[in-house]
Amino acid sequence: MLSSGLRQMAAILLLCALAGCMYPEKQQQPENASRESVRRVQAAVDDYQQQEGLLPILNSTADTPRYEKFVVDLSKLKRQGYLDEIPSAAFEQGGNFYFLLLDEETSPAVKLMDLVTVQKVNDVQRQVNRYKSAHSGRLPAGEELYPGLFAVDSKAAGTTSVTLSSVYSGDLLEFIMDGQGNVFADYAADIMTAVRQSGSSPDAEEDLRTLLEAASYYVPVKSLAYRWIGGQPVPQPFEHL
Repeated sequence: MLSSGLRQMAAILLLCALAGCMYPEKQQQPENASRESVRRVQAAVDDYQQQEGLLPILNSTADTPRYEKFVVDLSKLKRQGYLDEIPSAAFEQGGNFYFLLLDEETSPAVKLMDLVTVQKVNDVQRQVNRYKSAHSGRLPAGEELYPGLFAVDSKAAGTTSVTLSSVYSGDLLEFIMDGQGNVFADYAADIMTAVRQSGSSPDAEEDLRTLLEAASYYVPVKSLAYRWIGGQPVPQPFEHL
């Protein structure tokens, strides 16, 4: 039997999946609006945790990826008086973002998960699955961009009209796919920019996505872990975190 939190989360995700055609092409939130929305929700989360001893998050499963896992229960925060109003950027208000928490066990930090990115990757994933089913398990694979990771052949998959802009730079992102046909967004260019701006060489064992976390209000949703290999960020096909 699903808990009420899981039922609520499932309902929201179902709405998100069904409403893909209703999303307008993503408009980047003005930086000051994002900052203010995150600040308000962060203050509400901090107050709630101090008073209740818990975090106001929707339930998730153990295998939910890190950048989708701890979604803030904005309705609860508003209902219990910790939040005057739900930000207009939030999905619950018709916006394109979930507010979620990172570092939930040590220093919970509010970040934004872009639902347009989620929807676009899911759209490509559906087409890849369709192609795979119709071609005896073969994948619509293009060039091998990284070891074990391939570009999606958009013509074969029927996804030529699906494009994805980075929440960090506004530049177009590549859709990449592992050998099983799992689709991800490729944030290598954004990570390289973050590495250059940091002015230091990353540790070989570091997940470079944390650089994007530190430099922005947004999380690199629908991504693989990245390691610094040969002077560049390389996504790891077996690290679906």
